Amino acid sequence: MDNNQPIIVKRVKRYAAGHHGGGWKIAFADFATAMMAFFLVLWLLSSATPEQKKAISGYFQDPIGFTESASPYVIDLGGTPTPAPDKTLNPKVQAQPQSDETRVSPESETQVNPADAERQAEQIERERLELLLQELQNKVDENPTLKRFKDQILFEITRDGLRIQIVDAENRPMFDLGSARLQPYFEDILLALAETIKQVPNKISISGHTDGKPYAGGGDFGNWELSANRANAARRALVAGGYPEGQIARVVGYSSSMLFDRKDPLNPVNRRIDIIVLTKRAQRAIEGQDGAEQPGAGKPSDPAASQEGMPAAPGQPTAAPAGATTGQPLPAEQVREKLNLFDDGGSLKLEELQKKK
Repeated sequence: MDNNQPIIVKRVKRYAAGHHGGGWKIAFADFATAMMAFFLVLWLLSSATPEQKKAISGYFQDPIGFTESASPYVIDLGGTPTPAPDKTLNPKVQAQPQSDETRVSPESETQVNPADAERQAEQIERERLELLLQELQNKVDENPTLKRFKDQILFEITRDGLRIQIVDAENRPMFDLGSARLQPYFEDILLALAETIKQVPNKISISGHTDGKPYAGGGDFGNWELSANRANAARRALVAGGYPEGQIARVVGYSSSMLFDRKDPLNPVNRRIDIIVLTKRAQRAIEGQDGAEQPGAGKPSDPAASQEGMPAAPGQPTAAPAGATTGQPLPAEQVREKLNLFDDGGSLKLEELQKKK
């Protein structure tokens, strides 16, 4: 007898333990995205200013009037967009001008206290002169020719600038006796100094000094003429070494009126050439641009005068040999790198200089 009963096959699909399909992942991703957007909105609301909130509200209430009047961006990306009342269709949206306390005019932004600007300029200039002094000392130590005469080259920072004194030695004069003819070694010193001094835009003053011994030639020519001629001979050597002649502010002779060693007028160190890399204030005084006292006026109170006729200010260093250094000397490469920060006009951003320290 045939069995016509149908056969039913039941297949049970089994999943791995803990796995219930992937649909929940899509739902969780949508939930996480919504939560991220929600917290982003909360963060924007907490950090936005009232003006920014009003601008965002104005955008959503009237996008056309908002974008025609101000920035097309809802979020402030550098400016604060505000809708224009005359173009918006929503009368509730009105521009709220800044108050007098918050409004800053372009003139007030550019105004600088003259006293602060002057102090900052003097600080930069002093930094420049200190770097130049360090560079000159490094040059004396590195140059074999200059190193032999470093005891005759004195450096100091004064209130009028960087003072470089080249003095006579007992058996090593800078000039021929009674004349303005340079000795070869002294000419080499001036040529080497010119190459370094011209790195800064400051003008220089050159002065000649003799000892207390009267000039033996007689006639109308004396120590005054001799000191002036020697200062002018030093000027010619510096110009031959490449120093710009237009950067020389003054060439003057002082005879024996400003002795380096007042106790011994015949001391060879009294015969010297002074080269002063002038500050802007001292330069203006020399050029008669203000009523300040000219550098070098009067008589020195001691051999360590910080300028011709200027007593040393408290705390300032006295003249030191070229090989001597004060404080922590910088490497030669770092000094030259700092000097290169100055442009042709002599300006330097203070923050850049401090960054290089």
